[in-house]
Amino acid sequence: MKYWEGESPPDNVESYVIHVRKSLLSLGLVAVLAVSVLWPDSSAQPPADGTEAEEHQSPSGAALDDDYDWDLPSWMEPPPDPIANPTTKAKVELGRHLFYDGRLAADSMRSCASCHQQARSFSDAAPFSWGVTGELTARNTMALANVGYAPSLTWANPYLDSLELQARTPMFGRHPIEMGMDGRQNELVAALSGDPIYRDLFTRAFPDEAGQITLKSITAALGAFERTLVSARSSYDEYRFGGRADAISESAKRGEALFMGERLNCHACHSGPRFNGDVDGAGRPATNFQNNGLYNVDGRGGYPVDNIGMAALTGRHEDTGRFKVPSLRNIAVTAPYMHDGSLPTLTAVLDHYAAGGRLIPGGERNAGDGRASPLKNPLVSGFALSTQEREDVIAFLKSLTDEVFLADPRLSDPWR
Repeated sequence: MKYWEGESPPDNVESYVIHVRKSLLSLGLVAVLAVSVLWPDSSAQPPADGTEAEEHQSPSGAALDDDYDWDLPSWMEPPPDPIANPTTKAKVELGRHLFYDGRLAADSMRSCASCHQQARSFSDAAPFSWGVTGELTARNTMALANVGYAPSLTWANPYLDSLELQARTPMFGRHPIEMGMDGRQNELVAALSGDPIYRDLFTRAFPDEAGQITLKSITAALGAFERTLVSARSSYDEYRFGGRADAISESAKRGEALFMGERLNCHACHSGPRFNGDVDGAGRPATNFQNNGLYNVDGRGGYPVDNIGMAALTGRHEDTGRFKVPSLRNIAVTAPYMHDGSLPTLTAVLDHYAAGGRLIPGGERNAGDGRASPLKNPLVSGFALSTQEREDVIAFLKSLTDEVFLADPRLSDPWR
């Protein structure tokens, strides 16, 4: 398959992925291929001068060919490494340069970091982002904090769990056009090969390949860097896992109790250490896609025809409206919320769930014939909140903000 040999993805990436998935299943393997999005938007361009590569080492100045030092709290395990792409300092540093490099886009301006901004937990502030042609993406930019732990990576496709494969879609995908590099793979390789910084970084990162710059090595480095985006040092972590009773306010503690309680039932979806239900009761990876009642355009729980969730891929009516449950870590800095960016604030999110879902004019929460809609999520049943309780829940959510992560120089733009 030429796609794996470095060719650009076909025009219909999802169809190609489904074809490959079926082929792999016929061989008795597990297919995990699909489409994801890194929404490009603003600008990022490294200097075009002949800066020596030695000036772009790791922040510590350490050698770049050793195993990566995760430097995590004792309660947090590093994300799992793929066998074919173990994490090393050299790959991470190379991936960091690529992540912030505008040369990965056709306009030489947009980079992965243009819409995955560190200060916003590697998300952005727009409901939708736009690509090099001005075309808008269909869904809100997902935050990348702790993406290396995720059993799946996108809003509505449960099959993709490869960061390396995912990176190809924003660069080469056509629907929508994001970074616009379809047909420009050779130009990309030539541009990076002509930079002495990259010649050195690729050689260190991939010594067995003599530093050869290929699409495979580019995406392997991006995947390695993205796995290091680990957020685990919020004030809530200090309180819950670090044993510091005074790390969060009394209001936040009350908010935690409400969040975990049966009345609000938030933890039914937002469970586990990353508050997204990506592990089951035994601590094993688990996909978590839910219909949270965001739309009901037809009185039977229907969603807009151009954004119906998992059903677009699976073809199953019961998957209509099912989208991935996002992590709540750093949620206070990742507005707007939901897959379509339609809720601007945490208060609006609480209002949505308190109401039991969104009421579309002319639509009802049941099927209209006395039977409950098969698409109605029983977890979204509504509740009442006092003013103080609302403030307490928001205080708890804000305690999940990891200020260390949002300003960690190891994750920042190396070109500045």
